[in-house]
Amino acid sequence: MAGGIGSRFWPMSKQKKPKQFIDVLGVNKSLLQLTFERMTKIFNAENILIVTSESYRHLVIEQLKGIKEGNILCEPNRRNTAPCIAYANYKIRKDNKDANIVVVPSDHVIENEDLFLKTIEKGLVAAEQEDILITLGIRPSYPNTGYGYVQYIEKEYCNNDKDIKKVKLFAEKPVLEMAEKFIKSGDFLWNAGIFIWNIRSIDKAMKTYCKEIYEAFQQEKNMKEEDFITNAYLSCPSVSIDYAVMERADNVYVIPSDFGWSDVGTWKALYGIGKQDENKNRITGRNVMTYDTQNCIVNMPKDKLVVLQGLDDYIVVENDNILMICKKSEEQRIRQFVTDVEVEKGNQYI
Repeated sequence: MAGGIGSRFWPMSKQKKPKQFIDVLGVNKSLLQLTFERMTKIFNAENILIVTSESYRHLVIEQLKGIKEGNILCEPNRRNTAPCIAYANYKIRKDNKDANIVVVPSDHVIENEDLFLKTIEKGLVAAEQEDILITLGIRPSYPNTGYGYVQYIEKEYCNNDKDIKKVKLFAEKPVLEMAEKFIKSGDFLWNAGIFIWNIRSIDKAMKTYCKEIYEAFQQEKNMKEEDFITNAYLSCPSVSIDYAVMERADNVYVIPSDFGWSDVGTWKALYGIGKQDENKNRITGRNVMTYDTQNCIVNMPKDKLVVLQGLDDYIVVENDNILMICKKSEEQRIRQFVTDVEVEKGNQYI
């Protein structure tokens, strides 16, 4: 899934080039490229579909050298993850009515790839054998209020595999007090938004719990595929797969995982990834000089000379002639900054 705009990662992430197409880790590869390479260790490249927006087709082609254009599925409108997944299912079903499927966002960071791949393979085996829907849950390291949570039942699991737990409930992004309770309980996980299932299982679930979306992708009615998909999206509500299916189905399981995951949804999340200097600053840029500055994330163009003095716990980012300086503790205001900039300065800055 590579169609989001990543507004919380502004000004690096902008509508013309969102965060999944950016080298946010400073490794000369975008998050999309890292995700694609990771998945090719399990799947052949011809079996990997990229669902994105038409406006990002050229970025996918540019960054994923050799990918077949038929493997790039362009959504005519943004309708959240349920229609996105239904669109992919429609394409997969044409080639393999028994397919086992992994759904991954394109903008996540995985630090321990070997463990991640072993977890995926475990889920694929279970999904092939049982009519179940699997999500990956991350063992929480602190009470994060920006993630959804999954609660599992310790003594209920899939067949004889105690690593695949029955899901009790999904919880939306909690307030801090509730997140702290989740952590203390020991049976709550961060919802990673990574799913594993068989095409028959997800089709059955969508037909049961979001029939409108399921049926939209069933009958082509002698249309060209492009017209058919456009019509399908027009008839689909904007809804997440979590709300449309996962929170309602009774055959949902979770694999508790700890492979160094982050959705890199915010600057603060990026701060926790990678190296920090002796003052706990995470700095990207060749010519950044700091004095009496600590706990900051600084992201600057490679050759720009920047001198910072006296900052503590700030985000300092420059991209495309936009400079943003914001307290890390106030990063939730970035979406409001983006809205205000669009209203007052025009959409060329977003």
